[in-house]
Amino acid sequence: MEYIQAPATSSQGNILCCTCGVPIPPNPANMCVACLRTQVDISEGIPKQVTVHFCKQCERYLQPPATWVQCALESRELLALCLKKLKSSMTKVRLIDAGFLWTEPHSKRIKMKLTIQKEVMNGAILQQVFVVEFVIQSQMCDDCHRVEAKDFWKAVVQVRQKTVHKKTFYYLEQLILKHKLHQNALNIKEIHEGIDFYYGSKQHAQKMVDFLQCTVPCRSKTSQRLISHDIHSNTYNYKSTFSMEIVPVCKDNVVCLSPRLAQSLGNMGQLCVCIRVTSTIHLIDPNTLQIAEVDGNTYWRCPFNSLCNPRQLEEFIVMDIDIIRDQKLGAGAGLRSNKHTLADVWVQKTSEMDTSQQYHCRTFLGHLLNIGDLVLGFDFANSNINDEYLNKMNPHHIPDVVLIKKSYDRTRRVKRRNWKLQEMARDRDGMDTDDERQYQDFLEDLEEDEALRKNVNIYKDASKIPVESDTDDDGAPRISLMEMLEELSLSDATGGEGADMMTD
Repeated sequence: MEYIQAPATSSQGNILCCTCGVPIPPNPANMCVACLRTQVDISEGIPKQVTVHFCKQCERYLQPPATWVQCALESRELLALCLKKLKSSMTKVRLIDAGFLWTEPHSKRIKMKLTIQKEVMNGAILQQVFVVEFVIQSQMCDDCHRVEAKDFWKAVVQVRQKTVHKKTFYYLEQLILKHKLHQNALNIKEIHEGIDFYYGSKQHAQKMVDFLQCTVPCRSKTSQRLISHDIHSNTYNYKSTFSMEIVPVCKDNVVCLSPRLAQSLGNMGQLCVCIRVTSTIHLIDPNTLQIAEVDGNTYWRCPFNSLCNPRQLEEFIVMDIDIIRDQKLGAGAGLRSNKHTLADVWVQKTSEMDTSQQYHCRTFLGHLLNIGDLVLGFDFANSNINDEYLNKMNPHHIPDVVLIKKSYDRTRRVKRRNWKLQEMARDRDGMDTDDERQYQDFLEDLEEDEALRKNVNIYKDASKIPVESDTDDDGAPRISLMEMLEELSLSDATGGEGADMMTD
């Protein structure tokens, strides 16, 4: 430790140290170096021993939080990495110099000599030299850990859908289970906005991609990364990635089509409701009952967005209903639904029952609704929607409310449900409340849509005994026993395995 002080003048004399009385040149602290060393340690708070993580397999050092860098011994890169370890503890001192001290290469020690300065009592500036020892601790990096864990997947299929609801994924899961395409996967991992399938061969991944393209409207991208190359046999080892993007439209979404697309689908209205998503998007015009199917290629040429998600649906009560019969369609009109009935409906929000505000709309749910029924719909009159095609529409052609589906008591439906679905074994963080609600919505969709559940295996739930009561029958759709499958069981009714029949 030494002083850094101003140059002495010719007339400057000596003073006595205020502690030990030794004659010294004048300084702001009025103390000699030996006494000041006992009073002040400017390296206090700076750790003298620090741990550095090193991967022995790839010979890289960990640069927090998660970066691994290649550094040679006594290199500038290693010096910068070590100083970053001390950066937070050296905020109150000034670094003057830093350098390595020689150590045995196999000692797992790195010694660094640091020179720092700090202002202490009465403005005196002290300079101190000390040594910090860095202990090298072995830690395997993520890349080497993947190799050691024998994570030898050759292809991954990444399925994504940029929507709030997961109805399409739940439907896709049941299709995969029915066709047993999940059996070839090494691992299935559920992440945000999608799910990943890992395969040991590119052929199995390609089979999954072909299946997805036939079952849901989607588009794909393929990329591959070179892992190794044998120059002698001229063979290459690649890891392939298939990125599948499903159209961002789910069942019960309200969409606004472009004028060009609406005209090509039979001059149907631009505002439509998605009633089903299978290999195509099934749309219905709530004003005319016209139906149309949009495949993946058509969607990506003329994309449209969902105007609302299930969280934005509001509950209405039917005040009056008038069935519309024999409506004439214009020239060039497309197919019309025979499963729905067109009706004029006057509804009122259940949250506004204390007011006289009512809304008039035309709906395709005339065959289900009666006066006093509850129905879920999207309130256009009190919503602020930013959509390219909707903003260009004539305001007189935009309805106040678009009704989506009839509302039933969910508690009664869950209590009465005596069936279940199988689930894929996959890695996930766990289902939160919103995921559980979305799964219940999917189960209700299966009960309401017979065409949707034709592609799904539904099993009897022996653990649930439904309680039948006349008061519980609110008209909610149910799945018949004829549509349910028995779960595979190795034991028969007698309790034995293949016991002989008793004969007289």
